[in-house]
Amino acid sequence: MKLRIGIPREIKNGENRIAATPRCVAALRGAGARVLVQSGAGLGSGFPDSAFARAGASIVKEAADAWSTDLVVKVKEPLPVEFRFLSDKTALFTYLHLAAFPRLAKTLLSRKVTAIAYETVTKDGRLPLLRPMSEVAGILSVQVGARGLENASGGRGILLSGVRGGKPASVCVIGAGTSGRSAARTAAGIGARVTVLDISREKLARLREETGERIHTVLSTPRSIEREVTAADLVISTILVVGDKAPVLITRKILRRMRRGAVVVDISIDQGGTLETSRPTKHAAPFFVEEGVVHYCVSNMPSAVPRTSTIALTKATLPYIRKIAIKGIPDALRNDPGLRAGLNTFRGMVTCKGVAHALGRDYTPPETLL
Repeated sequence: MKLRIGIPREIKNGENRIAATPRCVAALRGAGARVLVQSGAGLGSGFPDSAFARAGASIVKEAADAWSTDLVVKVKEPLPVEFRFLSDKTALFTYLHLAAFPRLAKTLLSRKVTAIAYETVTKDGRLPLLRPMSEVAGILSVQVGARGLENASGGRGILLSGVRGGKPASVCVIGAGTSGRSAARTAAGIGARVTVLDISREKLARLREETGERIHTVLSTPRSIEREVTAADLVISTILVVGDKAPVLITRKILRRMRRGAVVVDISIDQGGTLETSRPTKHAAPFFVEEGVVHYCVSNMPSAVPRTSTIALTKATLPYIRKIAIKGIPDALRNDPGLRAGLNTFRGMVTCKGVAHALGRDYTPPETLL
């Protein structure tokens, strides 16, 4: 029996990505799946319905049609208006970030949804489905940080690169993972003075090898964070704890010691944020000022460049979706430990350690349920 895969239109504010391109649809059709794409789902990324139809998708008008399938593939977590589509027959593959959405987690558990999160799928100790969007977010963080420093956004009114006769801005990047390295390279490339902090000496050494002497690295401690953050014009926080809430690293007390009009970009806002003052914002109104510091806390940053982001994301997710199409959901989870690591909820149980810790719930190893 052919697996039916549904691609609903994203409804989160400012979200213009789609979970599959026409090329992905053709590949899934080749793997024997039937693909249902909600009309208009790809327009924000530049993919019209006609392109999906040519690739072999069935175009459906209503969201309910795309949700009434064996596997629903999305970009962002279901919103409350979509909860009515969730049941024990639903299998969901998307970014979930359940540590930041306890209400969604409770709904997934009560309705016994099979929920696989992109952000906890692993391969060789890495996070292959988080990586492409982390890279995009890291690059974007410098762009939006530069905009935040402009006077109109409440910023200090300075350029990151500086000009002849003036010093370049100082940028502090917390975290030397994919986002952090992308942010650091981008900021250094336009001439900013960049400092990167991380608790891993190995990651810092790798960054120095990649960039030479253009970037200063510092071992991350509470004292070094406070020192570098309060001296910076732009702070980019990229901390990730897989499945769990992000730790609060920048308190209100530290914020009060920062330069007036400095900017903080909290990439970790998807997992709750690393500032005591962080709260999610939208692309339409991305900045707010608190304690004299400009905050950028958009929870779906890569949607600012939806075509680039969609192509990068779907290239990473397609092998997993294709595997599910060929093997079926249970066998794909049994046979691939990396995909199984992405299973966050199953049969009313929390099956991801990080999520269980963040939500204060019992953890059930997925192997015992499969």
